[in-house]
Amino acid sequence: MKIKQIFAREILNSKGFPTVETTVILENGISETSSCPTGTSVSKYEAVELRDNDPQRFNGFGVLKAVNNVLNVIAPKLIGKDVENQAEIDNTLISLDSSSQKSNLGANSILPVSMAVAKTAAKNLNMPLFAYLRHYTSLSNAQFKIPTPAFNIINGGKHAGNNLDFQEFLLIPASSIPYQDALNMVVTIYHYLKKSLKDKGASTLVGDEGGFGPSLRTNRDALIMLSEAIGETGYRISYDVFLGIDASANNFRQDGAYIIKDKEGNLTSEELITVYEGLNEEYNLFYLEDPLSEDDWDGWEKLNNVISKNTVIIGDDLIATNFNRLQTAISKNAIGGVIIKPNQIGTVIEALAVVEAARQYGLKIIVSHRSGETNDDFIADFAVGVGADYAKLGAPTRGERVAKYNRLLEIENLIRGSSG
Repeated sequence: MKIKQIFAREILNSKGFPTVETTVILENGISETSSCPTGTSVSKYEAVELRDNDPQRFNGFGVLKAVNNVLNVIAPKLIGKDVENQAEIDNTLISLDSSSQKSNLGANSILPVSMAVAKTAAKNLNMPLFAYLRHYTSLSNAQFKIPTPAFNIINGGKHAGNNLDFQEFLLIPASSIPYQDALNMVVTIYHYLKKSLKDKGASTLVGDEGGFGPSLRTNRDALIMLSEAIGETGYRISYDVFLGIDASANNFRQDGAYIIKDKEGNLTSEELITVYEGLNEEYNLFYLEDPLSEDDWDGWEKLNNVISKNTVIIGDDLIATNFNRLQTAISKNAIGGVIIKPNQIGTVIEALAVVEAARQYGLKIIVSHRSGETNDDFIADFAVGVGADYAKLGAPTRGERVAKYNRLLEIENLIRGSSG
């Protein structure tokens, strides 16, 4: 079925910043809408957003230029194309921009079109989006499963006013636990943690991704509080649920050194690795994301060699959902898993290609939201469709996060229905 019209408009994301929402309409009247998320902790290697820089509108963060690009540059080239040819459409978008990081048209004009095309094609075929996306993977005959969720329960870094150096403190249920039970477990722990914070006189205000943002003395204190909350619920740490950290180390690296609350002075890569080794010994960290900065390749290699036996070392800013960066990380044996964020690369088909490359090399695949989200639940379907091992969607609070978790509940019911 051919595309008849494409519309775009400026909307707000979960942080109150403008973003682009796009609607694709087919000749038979079927339509779908998608919107582009925005990152806060952003790699210099990821696709860039186009902002208006007009101080009279949204402090310069308006996106009318990106909207205009959809209406006047992209739409005329896509109208009349078969909506089911995702590769051709995305390659057209890539060619129209022609830059390495989508800097001409902006990832925020390109990605919502790419996502809306996929959603509309799935609707036209009367298929769930996750099932439609599966056709673009090497898993065509594999059973669908819900990825294990990685819940961001305590927010730090740029997600919560830099009260903690590490950006996310995560709870990761055992992969053997069904999704609905995992959600119940972590919501229970979340509310126990809230009560514990209140009892200690700490803030229970939440950060950008719905996790609590208390001011604590050290990063280690956050792990202590999570461990205590898990214990209060009766769940077993490192059995029912595991601890993880997204350090987002770019944000605490200054002039070639790392600066964190847990140690005095400037730290070298080796000294920071020693900190991680200590935390790992004490808390059996299962998951460690962006522990070093995006250009500290030597540090990544050493860390992965030191603690990857029981801990998955995961590249986010390091890779930026970029095929070439992934190839470098693989050649250096720097990671055991990779974050996939479609807006880091700009199109659905490019994100799918990075997933396939990661799978080929045996890496764990973690599909992730962004801190500046919308209520679009595309990423939940994407995670299921590509057979991700894990999905990072924030805390089980705030509407834009809950939209994704609730969509996974819906998909879980669909999968159960189709299998039995």
